[in-house]
Amino acid sequence: MIPLYAFRDNSCDPKKCTVKRLERSGLVRVLSKISHIPRNTVLLDPTAPQALSPADCPARSLTALDCSWEVLDTGAVSSWRKRRALPFLVAANPVNFGRPWRLTSVEAFGAALFILGERNQASVVLESQNWGPRFLELNEEPLSLYARANDSSAILEIQKMYL
Repeated sequence: MIPLYAFRDNSCDPKKCTVKRLERSGLVRVLSKISHIPRNTVLLDPTAPQALSPADCPARSLTALDCSWEVLDTGAVSSWRKRRALPFLVAANPVNFGRPWRLTSVEAFGAALFILGERNQASVVLESQNWGPRFLELNEEPLSLYARANDSSAILEIQKMYL
């Protein structure tokens, strides 16, 4: 089981916040300062130059940036050694259903865990939302291919099939 962290800056709507529900379930530890993020974590950052892949195993922890991208200081996270972007996936959340790249933090955690071989933990995390299991159904084929990839470059080749 991979420990999960989320940096939250409270810029999102608390009624729609998927991380708050995960926190209440005890599945994630929420951090309010970027400086509190563990330095050895795999940081899920859509602006990262490298894609998450099974080569990132074993991951000591996963951290999602649960904040508005308009206010995020990307300079504060650009120094992380293991900054990784998720490959092409389609959202299942009610706000962005069917839209590529528009994942909630719960979907990001679920996808990352699946790619890293932690399928059971991915299912538990996604089940925290009533629409969460639908995310795995919508993305079953690409997630399975990504999980079998050797490295980030292989992930990008697979991703090209969907773009």
